Order: sequence, then C-alpha cells, then structure tokens
Amino acid sequence: MNKFFGWLSLFTSFGTLICCAIPSMLVLLGLGTVVAGFLGEFPQLIWLSEHKAWVFGFSLFMLISARVMQSLALKKSCEEGYCEMTKSWAKPIWWVSLGINLVGIFWAFVLPQLI
Repeated sequence: MNKFFGWLSLFTSFGTLICCAIPSMLVLLGLGTVVAGFLGEFPQLIWLSEHKAWVFGFSLFMLISARVMQSLALKKSCEEGYCEMTKSWAKPIWWVSLGINLVGIFWAFVLPQLI
C-alpha cells in the first residue's frame, strides 16, 4: 500500500505540472502558440486548468496520504527482502513529488500574483 500511495503522489504531482505549471511557464516565455496548439490537440487539459485548485488539492491530499503511509510502514518489520527496497525508494519518490508540486504551486498560484 505504501508503494501505491508513493507512486500515486508522484503521478498527481506530474498532473499539476501538465495542467497548470508548464502552460503558465510557456506563456510567460512568449510561447503562447505552443500552448494553444497543445490545447487544440488535448482539450481535456482545459478542464484541468479551470479546476486547478481541485487538482492541486487532490495532489496535496495524495502527498499527505503517502507520507502517512510511509510513517506507518517504517514502524512495521519486513519479513521478505523486497520490502526494504520498497521502503528505500518511497522516501525519494515522495520528496521528488513534493518538489514537483511546489514548482507547480509557484507557477500556477504565486507567480501570476507577482506579475
């Protein structure tokens, strides 16, 4: 279960980048036509951008859930050898997910307020 929440938090964090942070960055860099072409090919991303507060909220919920599952898993002993490998991967995956989410929050919410 720990592995599931770790990977799910990573994918939801990438989702925040795809829906909100990368398009904002491209528009800021003057590449609005790239964003328009991308949204023309994948119009589903418009819905994600319109509901970015929910996307980021779900992503943060998954990060918190993954962290709670990690702390519970650390208290349990591993009877099989693969469990230790999973525990060693869970923490770096979580930190990468958190970093991606923070970048997304900056580009989607903080930077537009500064500009």
